[in-house]
Amino acid sequence: MNINETLIGSLEEGRTRFTKLLAELHEDDLKKRLSPSPNSAGFLIRHIGDVEFLFAKNLFKIPDIQVHAKTVIDQKDSGEWTNLSELLVYTQKSFDTLKSAILQQKEDEWDNLVVTKEFGSKTKAEAFGRIITHTAYHAGQLAIILKYGQ
Repeated sequence: MNINETLIGSLEEGRTRFTKLLAELHEDDLKKRLSPSPNSAGFLIRHIGDVEFLFAKNLFKIPDIQVHAKTVIDQKDSGEWTNLSELLVYTQKSFDTLKSAILQQKEDEWDNLVVTKEFGSKTKAEAFGRIITHTAYHAGQLAIILKYGQ
């Protein structure tokens, strides 16, 4: 198994907390939020997808990806993320795109530096760790919202 396949395995395992939540969601859950937090469950799901697309495009340099990361641009919930089937399709596509981007990396490129305004200068390998922890972080928030949110 090469490094890219190993990283895909880590990405898939790291995302299981999120995917298990998605499997049990109902459309009414998407509007839930914890007061006074402005972000709903639907917003967090869309945000995870937006960031996966951004990682594929900007960090892994896949140029033909079209992404309008509204959750990142707006930085607050507009209340529009209420269609469960659309969110499930979006996050599956974002994940598939991210996996494809990882598989396109040459093995010797994982030590190459990438620079972003969000987290500065990192190797691609370090940035990869960032996307796994980003998804896990928001999956934890999502789990709490689904359990205790109104």
